[in-house]
Amino acid sequence: MTATLTRRGLGAATLGLLPAAAAAQPAAYPGTRPVSIVVSFAPGGSTDTVARIVAQQLQRILGGSFVVENRPGASGTIGSGHVARARPDGYTLLFAGSGTYSMSGHLYPQRGYDEETNFTPIGSVSTSSLFMCLSPKHPMRDIGAFIARAKAEPGKLSYASSGAGSSAHMITELFLEGAGIQVENITYRGGAPAMQALITGEVQMAFVEAVTALPQMRNGDIIGVAVTSAQRSPLAPDVPTIAEAAVPGFEGTTLLAMFAPAGTPDEIIQRLHRGVAEAMQVPEVMATLRTGAVFPRVMTPEEFRPFLTSERRRWLAVIRSRGISAQ
Repeated sequence: MTATLTRRGLGAATLGLLPAAAAAQPAAYPGTRPVSIVVSFAPGGSTDTVARIVAQQLQRILGGSFVVENRPGASGTIGSGHVARARPDGYTLLFAGSGTYSMSGHLYPQRGYDEETNFTPIGSVSTSSLFMCLSPKHPMRDIGAFIARAKAEPGKLSYASSGAGSSAHMITELFLEGAGIQVENITYRGGAPAMQALITGEVQMAFVEAVTALPQMRNGDIIGVAVTSAQRSPLAPDVPTIAEAAVPGFEGTTLLAMFAPAGTPDEIIQRLHRGVAEAMQVPEVMATLRTGAVFPRVMTPEEFRPFLTSERRRWLAVIRSRGISAQ
C-alpha cells in the first residue's frame, strides 16, 4: 500500500562450510554486522514507515544495526526476489504486506521465487484496514443503497483503483463477489488521482486505506460507509464493518509481516520474533502507529504459517473467480 502514515554455485567446498557458519551465528546475532530489512516499495509509504519503526526498535532491543533498504518494483516482487536469493543467516530480511506475500505470487508467475519454499516467516507485525467510500456527488449514502442500485443496474456503477492486482483492487473484488454485484473497475495511475475521481464523482465508490480515508471522511469530501476489518475501527466507531452491514464473514485488511530466507536458523527467527513482539508493546510505538491508522497484530511464526496458507488459497480463489490479471 502506498499511502503515507505521516502523509508521508558457490563451489561445493564453500557450500560445505555454510552449516557450520550458520550454526555459529545465532549466539552473537546480530553482533556488529548490519541487518538489512528490505521493503519492496519506495520510501514514504505505510510499509516503509512501519518497517523503519520496527528497525529502530529492534536495534534498541537486540543491539546491532538494523537498516531499511528500499527495493521497489513489480508489485513487490523485485525486493522479495532479492531476499529469497540472500544467504539464510539473518542479515537480509523482508518486510512486506499481504499484497506481496499472499497475492503477487498468483499474478506474477515468472517472478523467480516461491513464497512457500523460499521464505521462513518471522511473524506478523501490524494491521490496517480500508474503508468503503462513496462519492457525495451521487445520491447513495450507505452500503445498502449502493448494493441495491448495483443490483438494479448491473455494470453501470464504477469504482476507482490504483492498479490491477493492488490490495485495494483485490479487496474490492472480494467485496463485489460477496455482495453478488457487478461494478466496473476504473484504474488510475496512483492513489491520489483515484481519490480525486471519487471526490469529484467521476466514480461512485472506492476502497481507500484508512490513513487516507479518515481525514477526507471527516471533512465531508467522501462518505465512509463500511470498514473492511472484522471489528469496527476505533478511529471511526460509528462506521459499521462490511460483515455487519452487507457480507457476513467479510474481512480484508493489510497485514504487515517479516520474513527471512528459508533455512535461516530457528534461534535467529525466534529472537527476531521476540524483538518484534516487544517493540509492538511499546506505548510510544503504539501511539505512533495509531496516528497512521495502524495497529499491532503480532503472530508467532507457528501461528503465522497456517494463516499464510489460508490467505494464499483465499486470494487465488478470488483471482480465478474474478478473472484478475496483472496485465
